[in-house]
Amino acid sequence: MWRIPRKPPAANLLARKLLRDGSSVHSLSRSNHQYQAATRNHRTKPPLAFVFDIDGVLIRGEDVLPAAKRALSILEGNNPFGMRLPYILLTNGGGVSEQQRCEKLTAKLGFEIKAAQYIQAHTILKTMSYKYTNTPVLVLGGKRDQVRQVAADYGFKKAYTSHDVLAWNSSVWPFHQLSASETAATKNIDFSQTPISAIFVFHDPRNWALDIQVICDVIQSGGIIGGPYVENQMKPVELVFCNPDLIWRSDFDRPRLGQGAFKMAFQGVFKALTGSEYPHVQFGKPTRPTYDFATQVLRDSLGHENPLPPMYMIGDNPESDIAGANAASWKSVLVKTGVFSGGQPTHEPTYIAEDVEEAVSWAIAQEYKDDVYPQK
Repeated sequence: MWRIPRKPPAANLLARKLLRDGSSVHSLSRSNHQYQAATRNHRTKPPLAFVFDIDGVLIRGEDVLPAAKRALSILEGNNPFGMRLPYILLTNGGGVSEQQRCEKLTAKLGFEIKAAQYIQAHTILKTMSYKYTNTPVLVLGGKRDQVRQVAADYGFKKAYTSHDVLAWNSSVWPFHQLSASETAATKNIDFSQTPISAIFVFHDPRNWALDIQVICDVIQSGGIIGGPYVENQMKPVELVFCNPDLIWRSDFDRPRLGQGAFKMAFQGVFKALTGSEYPHVQFGKPTRPTYDFATQVLRDSLGHENPLPPMYMIGDNPESDIAGANAASWKSVLVKTGVFSGGQPTHEPTYIAEDVEEAVSWAIAQEYKDDVYPQK
């Protein structure tokens, strides 16, 4: 087991004990008077809170990782405190509604995951919908019109897709013919009369070439697709990306390209066309706005606790999970079940664990060690 130098020996011992006892950590608390005293002390306020990445931490592709259910069992009350420890899920994934994703995760993990504790890469866009409630915007990514439906739930009443554009004029990108199901999911819009004010890349695009072409058309013409290119625009089109991940981990043996790679491809093309990259807003881990948003979600779930209990981020990607947590002054635990599998991480976490179960047990040991091993 890899350990960060200077980690307190008492915490090492307790973490090993928790791991050895496995799902019996709650019975351990009942048999130890010091544990019982600590439980009374923490009865009114949770001693710590967790923020979990999903892909590579709890699941990989469609499969639940073996340690995930044991880790969630600890959080749901099978722990030395004898209480449910607060946690939220923070992922750079998306493409469907939070409710849909939570229902699927609940079925897989065996524990209820509520929409209020689930943050996708694009969930933060709820805070921007008021600016574009009745203004045409372009939403990209995902399958067919799923992100349009998500955008509508957020309050974007005039959200359109690149497939809508292609259905309007197939010569926009003549190298892709819409299937019957894709056509059925489009809206009949005349984009020569519909100025697009903003572009939101909700999720990973399925057709990079089509979407890059449409983004370039919208930006260079000031919003009217097919219109003349306009330089020195008074009100440039706003461009927002929700996930900066270059790679992510699925059930394939090697990591796959993510939305961050799409952004780089677009910016490379746009720079070749215009001489410079296009200004954009970036959300998703490790950006500070996303971690601030997650902090507020957790604060709301706890009834505006001030200050919050110590927060532990558990993730598999040093570039997103660990970098973001460190910048937010959270404690960070890097697991070896996803993007990171060993070696020297690009961003140093507070601790490196084999899997999410060890990560949870170690975090509890950190906050509990003074009760179990009182200072002499």
